[in-house]
Amino acid sequence: MAGFKAAFVNESIKLLKKKKIIAAAVLSIFAVLIGQIAVTAIKHGFGLRVVGSTEFPLVVLSGFTYTILPLFAIFVAIDMFNGEFSSNTMKITLARPVSRFGVFSAKVLNLALFIAANLLFVMIIALLAGFIFNPSSASLSGIVSVVLSYAATFFPVFVFALLVVLLSNIIRGGLAVFFLSIMVYIGFNFIGIVFSNYSSFLMTSMFDWYTLWISETANVFKIFRQILILFGCGIMLFTAGYYLFDRKDV
Repeated sequence: MAGFKAAFVNESIKLLKKKKIIAAAVLSIFAVLIGQIAVTAIKHGFGLRVVGSTEFPLVVLSGFTYTILPLFAIFVAIDMFNGEFSSNTMKITLARPVSRFGVFSAKVLNLALFIAANLLFVMIIALLAGFIFNPSSASLSGIVSVVLSYAATFFPVFVFALLVVLLSNIIRGGLAVFFLSIMVYIGFNFIGIVFSNYSSFLMTSMFDWYTLWISETANVFKIFRQILILFGCGIMLFTAGYYLFDRKDV
């Protein structure tokens, strides 16, 4: 346990030092500002109130989960594995008194924390922007819906990140993994549109499944089914990723 804790802290420090964290924060703020400017322009230009203070974070979430969040999740996953293998720093990491499973788990846990922290950061900024520009429409139920939506979004994005981790341990080149991940992401979305009947089996089609959680008539059976699908995919991707990581030569 002590070895895993040390590995986790080490991975956290390395993650915090990466410039991609700052870039993700800046782009997240920029996305919220662009959204608020567009909403304000429509409100004052046409006299229409597009969204309220607690509805605005949901508008931001719908675009954020399909663009910035998966993109930086790909970047971080590649850096954690391909980046360290290419720079030969993985030898130092594996030389520590901790098993490969501990190292792999520490990296995956830090990847999960990055996704969760990014979602939390955007949620707070979007809520603040909504309260500042449209405070009259704030409500406790709206805030609960926003928190639930952002929390529900974490799971499918994390499972997609595990797919990137698997690809990172199959292919050595980080650039190749990046382009392949983008192609897989686009391909999954394309399949979800063309074959909509099977879209519920694709993790990318669940990036907006928070709408099921906050709808007035929640489809409990569909939510439970998608939880099982994501849970099963997550276990398989984690296991396959670790298997390849454990057998990989440094």
